[in-house]
Amino acid sequence: VQLQASGGGLVQAGGSLRLSCAASGRTGPIYDMGWFRQAPGKEREFVVAVTVSGTTYSSGSVKGRFTVSRDDGENTIYLQMNSLKPEDTAVYYCAADDSPRSLRGDTYNYWGQGTQVTVSS
Repeated sequence: VQLQASGGGLVQAGGSLRLSCAASGRTGPIYDMGWFRQAPGKEREFVVAVTVSGTTYSSGSVKGRFTVSRDDGENTIYLQMNSLKPEDTAVYYCAADDSPRSLRGDTYNYWGQGTQVTVSS
């Protein structure tokens, strides 16, 4: 499966962005999917995940501000980011796996190319 992330950009603190991740190839509602991010000089970290059944998980730093959703008809997941902060600045990656070892770990089998999100203060 191939993943294509989009929707990043430059936004002021307090603003919103919506990221998309479109899947192609062997698709369908068979993958758990997640969003991760990596800021300069830092390790990649878990942001959110959504399972095949639609259960969602969020990191503490984004809970209440970011929402993940999936549209299996469109083979796409979305990350709605509200109340953005400068510390949310990072490259955001989507990932997919039909049986991830950990929804919060970066061991997914498939990764998108990343999209830059920059939040100015």
